Amino acid sequence: MIEQTGIVALGYEAVADAFFATVPDDQRSGAGLSIWKDGRQVVELWGGVADYRTGREFAPDTLSVVFSCTKGLASILIGMLIERGQIPSLETPVAQLWPEFAVHGKEHVSIGDALGHRAGLSATREDVPPHVAWDSLALADILAAQKPLWSPGKNHQYHTVSHGALTAKMALLGAGQSMGKTFADLIARPLDADTWIGLPESEEERVSHLIEDPQEEPDTSALTDQERNDRYWLERASNLNGPIGPHVYNRPEVHRLELPGAGGISTARGLAKIWSATVTETDGVRLIGDEALRGLSVARSEGPPYFRGDPPYQAWGAGVMIPSDWQRYLSPKSFGHDGAGGQTAFADPTAKIGFAYVTNRMGDFERGQSVIRALAKTLG
Repeated sequence: MIEQTGIVALGYEAVADAFFATVPDDQRSGAGLSIWKDGRQVVELWGGVADYRTGREFAPDTLSVVFSCTKGLASILIGMLIERGQIPSLETPVAQLWPEFAVHGKEHVSIGDALGHRAGLSATREDVPPHVAWDSLALADILAAQKPLWSPGKNHQYHTVSHGALTAKMALLGAGQSMGKTFADLIARPLDADTWIGLPESEEERVSHLIEDPQEEPDTSALTDQERNDRYWLERASNLNGPIGPHVYNRPEVHRLELPGAGGISTARGLAKIWSATVTETDGVRLIGDEALRGLSVARSEGPPYFRGDPPYQAWGAGVMIPSDWQRYLSPKSFGHDGAGGQTAFADPTAKIGFAYVTNRMGDFERGQSVIRALAKTLG
């Protein structure tokens, strides 16, 4: 039986029940939850095992790889740099900031469309070696020189890995230093949030060990040629034809890398606190203004993508996920980003909520969704 540990403000008991129902009693994995309301933490829960190899239990200071939740953090940072005048507006062509990008019909791709998965660069056309796949800036140079996979701005497709390369380059050009350093200076350090894009070696012992559930190979025998082509490009967007896969995110050397598309590492508390600070003052910090937030969260990409996968489909603003059939969140104004394996983090400007659910068991998103539904009922 899972020991129920943490803090729960009066009235949030049903949220706690929903959370602990998601924590497997397998002695191999665990989860963490943090919810902030009106700038203060009202729920912080944890349970299960952070590393089955040592028996280390999940704790409030356990760090988790949050995968694509990092895209949301990177997009908020880009929005902050725009608000500060260090990066041009969302509707400005990327090429104004990054002249090398203006080739093969990409000269008019806006910063907002690049953030919103509309640049036509969801995957590389050519195979890339591992040392490039794991180097965001080197990958960005390849993408800048590449012919897009479709006419930019005319459609969208989730840029699984390449999104991080594009935001890393834009942050470097705008701020004059790496994404990880700028994120630490402008977001993590002011909020005292245990969240990194590029983990210091000194923090490695706190990272949870990822567990992958066995996956059945899908039956592809009945696929049409178009469906096979779509599947190829969908898979390529995730793994660049080989060098990237979920299992490698247990490697300490990968934790050190600045991977704004998928490599952020955080406690549940740190992640939720950051999202809280996007919509309300939190520990004396408000990260970004309402006008800049509206620019990031207005719908840019929704419905069926260019390479068709199975519904339900996700939806994005300028880099942040917005409510869709895939992810409901709390209200139509919510925004955030999910991450592989079931990680979920978002903010709601109406309810003034910051939310983060993290887990080291790679599985479906229903676990976090069940907690969000309980929170919605609690808030009424």
